Amino acid sequence: MSIKLSLSLVVLLLSTSLFAKNPPSAVSQVNLQQYVGKWYEIASFPNFFQRGCQCSMAYYTLLNGKVSVTNQCYKNNQRKQAKATAWAVPGSGNSKLKVQFFWPFKDDYWILYVSPNYQQAIVGSPNRKYLWILARTTQIKDSEYHKLIQVAKNKGFDIKKLAMTKQNCKKTNYISRSFWYERYSISRLSKQLW
Repeated sequence: MSIKLSLSLVVLLLSTSLFAKNPPSAVSQVNLQQYVGKWYEIASFPNFFQRGCQCSMAYYTLLNGKVSVTNQCYKNNQRKQAKATAWAVPGSGNSKLKVQFFWPFKDDYWILYVSPNYQQAIVGSPNRKYLWILARTTQIKDSEYHKLIQVAKNKGFDIKKLAMTKQNCKKTNYISRSFWYERYSISRLSKQLW
């Protein structure tokens, strides 16, 4: 089988939106200026790429009309990072993003709920395989959490699969904006040099 055909099959199998029947509704509009910044993972559906992670968080910045993504967690007391680029799907009101960690693969990142003050959010995939409950703080009130899981349930997600994310690492949970900026600048500079 040719490499081109093999890659095409892999892309087809990994695509979350191709097989989504009756996908959940995303919010109608997201202000990306308000959405960017640091988000802590409160709970999620367990998945292979986060196995063993705790103190998971994401940091988003706007760059040339796209969203720069840095996901981080602690695994075996070591910080692990994954970087990606995301962009809004035209006509989605910025609520449906395509995320690419490495070429040629991209996946769907749908913002299913965001609180009016942009302090809490629910993100998932159209096939309901992935779900994350996010907040600007490492913990939220039980009443807020129950409201968020009810929103996810109303959108057809099996909330029994949700697992709370440990956010009590001995390492610092706070990473300043300058850290992310420096990391991003160094990464960008090294790419330009090569």
